[in-house]
Amino acid sequence: MAKVLLVDDDRALLKALRIGLTSRGHEVSTAATGEEGLSKVALDEPETVLLDLGLPDLDGLEVCRRIRQWSGVPIIVLSATDLESRKVAALDGGANDYMTKPFGMSELEARIRTAIRDCRGDVPHQNDRLAVGEIELDLVHHQATCSGERIELTAREFDLLAYLARNAGNLCTHQMILGSVWGWEFEGEAQYLRVYVYRLRRKLGRAGRLLHTSPGIGYFLSAA
Repeated sequence: MAKVLLVDDDRALLKALRIGLTSRGHEVSTAATGEEGLSKVALDEPETVLLDLGLPDLDGLEVCRRIRQWSGVPIIVLSATDLESRKVAALDGGANDYMTKPFGMSELEARIRTAIRDCRGDVPHQNDRLAVGEIELDLVHHQATCSGERIELTAREFDLLAYLARNAGNLCTHQMILGSVWGWEFEGEAQYLRVYVYRLRRKLGRAGRLLHTSPGIGYFLSAA
């Protein structure tokens, strides 16, 4: 199963999650503060981090951002609030998923499996190639094909499509995409991104249906 790190200052919840996940075969370690969590991510190399936002020493969003400076480990945020602004901030900070407390153990385990699968790259790829549905990308030669036919993309359009393909199945916020593809100085330019997505959909033709919009939040690419 998976090596899971729980970072939460609620000791009752830590105990319950450790028992529940251990009984399902996971190897579980815990941390009650943000600093302790950062140390354990570095030392223990977990396969998934379950991160509470309300930590006593550091804001969970700051912990998430620090982890993302040097690690790609999947991070699932656990929070008592379901405010959209908080969810968007967590995703922008590098979280892979967001769960609102309380939640069921079966759902949590499913989220863990999904996060690990996506991190390991189960979107088909080999030899520097990515494939999502009928879309295939050659990352070495910066070439894109759809159902075997070449698609003419600009360098920026290709980078945008490649970013969404690497994160296929996961919602990418406007800020995440702009920061990663254009640079963080563009993170507030959502209208700029909409123009590129519109162009990309047109060039993808029938496969443009694989590029989905989450109004006001961002975009994601799916195989169906």
